[in-house]
Amino acid sequence: MPKLLVYATLFCIVFSRAAATYAVGRGLIAGASRMRMTAKMQGARYRQACELVARFGAPVVSLCFLTVGFQTMVLLASGGLRMPLRKFLPALAVGSVLWALLYGTVGFVGFHALRVVWEFSPLLCAIAVCLLLAASIGYVLYRRIRSRESAHSKTDQYVSESVAE
Repeated sequence: MPKLLVYATLFCIVFSRAAATYAVGRGLIAGASRMRMTAKMQGARYRQACELVARFGAPVVSLCFLTVGFQTMVLLASGGLRMPLRKFLPALAVGSVLWALLYGTVGFVGFHALRVVWEFSPLLCAIAVCLLLAASIGYVLYRRIRSRESAHSKTDQYVSESVAE
């Protein structure tokens, strides 16, 4: 597949996803109390994203595409803060280009490396893929456990402070 077609496809995918996330953020302001997303919008990461977008504006939107995880919060915050489309769309276009180039390049390099390892030893390639998958799953589980522990400790702290009063 030609690289330009890959980049264009990745651009379209991320542009559409990011625009939809912005629209969800805009729509959640009216119906936030009825949505499950309300919990995310009350979290520290969302507040941090709101502060960054309110302070720096469109450049934060463009640069959020170079992050993993925080990108969604910035896009939701942009919609929630009702960033004007005349500022959001150019920032979205720049960020989408950055994302497409980054993931397209890393993807090409990754697939090439995978092909080289496969040609050397299919068994070694399968082991490497399994290790990467296990490490990814382990990381996600670790983050979830830490997040729950943090939430429980905050709840325990609040309860102990309430009892002390």
